[in-house]
Amino acid sequence: MTQDELKGLVGQAALQYVVPGEIIGVGTGSTVNKFIDALAAMKDRIRGAVSSSNASTARLEALGIRVFDANEVGDIGVYVDGADEIDGKGFMIKGGGAALTREKIVAAQSRRFVCIADESKLVSVLGRYPVPVEVIAMATQRIVRQFAALGGAATVRLIDGVPLVTDNGQHILDVAGLEITDPLGFEREVNQWPGVVTVGVFALQKAAVCLLGTTNGVRTLSF
Repeated sequence: MTQDELKGLVGQAALQYVVPGEIIGVGTGSTVNKFIDALAAMKDRIRGAVSSSNASTARLEALGIRVFDANEVGDIGVYVDGADEIDGKGFMIKGGGAALTREKIVAAQSRRFVCIADESKLVSVLGRYPVPVEVIAMATQRIVRQFAALGGAATVRLIDGVPLVTDNGQHILDVAGLEITDPLGFEREVNQWPGVVTVGVFALQKAAVCLLGTTNGVRTLSF
């Protein structure tokens, strides 16, 4: 199966975690797009969704699914999102789609995080994929130096030669060369650096379940 077919497989499988009558948390990215498309088939059985990005909101609304502001609702039962990497404990690197801050907000508001990914995303140690970090622009070079002190090489993410601007109006650093053996400690440390909006290590908001698309079908990992 192609990677795109694997994404479709887990997007469909995630429907089993959607509770009729509730509001579903929806992430961002190509795998989540497959879930959104599948969710359209049961849109009349849910109240709506809370979305982690403008792109996902537009896709949901185009399919006739109501999107609520996070401040309009209380706890969300289930949040479905992808990952750039996930390890054997449910810790993840996220932010390849530049929506990590809103993703972490919705994840924190949700009781259960269901990660959907293809098998290439499963790793033994986080860090092969560069860690995205959303930052306030004036702090960029100081944060680059702080990562260098940890052995990481941080670069500003560019689009057409200029810094990408997130839905929150900030920039993204991508940090390569890290081996994150203590995701919880790493997340707590970097989150305290002045100028960091969000670090793309999801350890405090880790996955409860991962639906992993494999050539043999969907493999369910519980953490």
